[in-house]
Amino acid sequence: MAEVLFTITEDQLETGMRGYPVGYCTTSSVDATKGLFYAGRSVEELSTWEPENVIYLLYHGIEGAPEEVDVFKKELYQRAKCSPETIAAIRKLPRSGHPMKQFCAALLVVGMLEGKNDYREDCLDLIAKAPEIVATVINYHAGWESNKSSEPELGYMENFVNMLGAPNINAPHLTQIFKLFNVLHYDHGGGNLSTFVGKAVASGLEEMYGSISASMCALAGPRHGKANQDCLEFTQEVLRKLGPSATEEQVENLLRERLANQELIYGFGHAVLRVEDPRATVLYKVAKEMYPEDPICKIAHQLRAVGPKVLGENPKISNPYPNVDAISGALLSAAGFAYPDYFTLLFGMARSVGIARQIVYERCEARDGKGTPIVRPKYIYKPNA
Repeated sequence: MAEVLFTITEDQLETGMRGYPVGYCTTSSVDATKGLFYAGRSVEELSTWEPENVIYLLYHGIEGAPEEVDVFKKELYQRAKCSPETIAAIRKLPRSGHPMKQFCAALLVVGMLEGKNDYREDCLDLIAKAPEIVATVINYHAGWESNKSSEPELGYMENFVNMLGAPNINAPHLTQIFKLFNVLHYDHGGGNLSTFVGKAVASGLEEMYGSISASMCALAGPRHGKANQDCLEFTQEVLRKLGPSATEEQVENLLRERLANQELIYGFGHAVLRVEDPRATVLYKVAKEMYPEDPICKIAHQLRAVGPKVLGENPKISNPYPNVDAISGALLSAAGFAYPDYFTLLFGMARSVGIARQIVYERCEARDGKGTPIVRPKYIYKPNA
């Protein structure tokens, strides 16, 4: 590969390292105009695949033949169940605070009680166990009673839904929407915050569960994974203020009023993309087909119609288009899971798949198997006085 040289200038410091290449990502890529690809396959194409097939693609880098995927499924199912001791320990965590705190702590618990200190083994174990870990955290935090134990043979997301004790959990199409959400959030290149943090922690040879716990702490923030919760709450606020019969003109006026009051508009913009997020495009299409009259989805569609126009008038905004968070929460609510406190956990359950596999690459495969060095960027001293 051609050598690329960079000259660093002062105005490039304190910018979150945006755009600086530091390594390779073997699982996925993000193109500014074409969108997200898993192992070279567009997420639009993969949105109709079963979760296990997509996990196979990410893990192996190629599409699996039916018999290969069947073997892979059985391996995941054999690894999927947490021990009773692990589940009991998770249910003793404090209930206070956002449930992402519990999820981060639960990952450490699983690592202490079931971790193998082997990146490849723990990668597959963690991917397999994630549905039970997240279902246990959600049920415990919400106070939902569920007597359903893990039944991995039901299928990756079917098992997750079966374990949830949420009201209305048997709503039509809800499992289908959970599957779609799960697949669309598995990976997003190598440099997003949660992925980078997980790999950075693993570069110090922290084991898999501790590294993923750290990545989930990064994901929990409102500038990252919690954005899907914030976006739904923003959409709900618009619906409350304007009502279900709101017009696009009314929605546009509300957005302009928020901007004039220096209030945030959620669900637009992206660090890399310069077009509408293809994941959002998929979700908008599903929402239109399956829930055309749902009030929260109708408002989300109106925001999609007028938001780029309003935000695009600001020359400082390079991407005024909707991102995946603009519609994902609305679709989950329409499908029957109207619990925004748990949307970030759903995101984390999915994203753990890609991050864990990227950690395996950096620890076990990069540089001809030597692994990447410990992360150690250079900082320049600047007097504070």
